[in-house]
Amino acid sequence: MLGRLNHVGVAVPSIEAAKDTYRTLYGVADDAITATRDMPEQGVRVAFVNVANSQIELIEPLGEASPIHRFLEKNPSGGQHHVCFEVDDLIGARDAMVARGATVLGPPRIGAHGTLIIFVHPRDSNGVLIELMEKPADPH
Repeated sequence: MLGRLNHVGVAVPSIEAAKDTYRTLYGVADDAITATRDMPEQGVRVAFVNVANSQIELIEPLGEASPIHRFLEKNPSGGQHHVCFEVDDLIGARDAMVARGATVLGPPRIGAHGTLIIFVHPRDSNGVLIELMEKPADPH
C-alpha cells in the first residue's frame, strides 16, 4: 500500500535560517532548495530541500493558530514533524486505513505538492505522524 518515501517534514521557527543550515552545514546547493511559499489554508509556510532520494519539507507556522506553532511551543528549536509516503489512490488508502482502525486527522486536502493528502494519528504509527499523499506527477 505505501509507496516511496516522498519527504520528511521538519517544523522550524524560521525557514530562512533552516535553509541557511542546509546550505552551510550540509553543502546543499541553492538550486536544490525551493522558494518559500505560504499555504494559508493549512496555516504554514513551506520550502523543500531536494536530496538525492527524497525531500525535506521545512515548515514554519503562519501565525499562532497554526498546528506548527503548537508543535514549536513544545519543541522551540524545531524537529521532525511527520514522514510522508506516496500512495496511488488517496481515497482508497484512507478508507483502508480507517477500516484497519486508524484515526485519520481531518478530511483529505490539497498539500504542498498539489495533490490530496491525509494525516494518520501518531498513536496508530508508533508515535510518528504519517502523511499519505497521492502520488504527484512530478516527484519534486
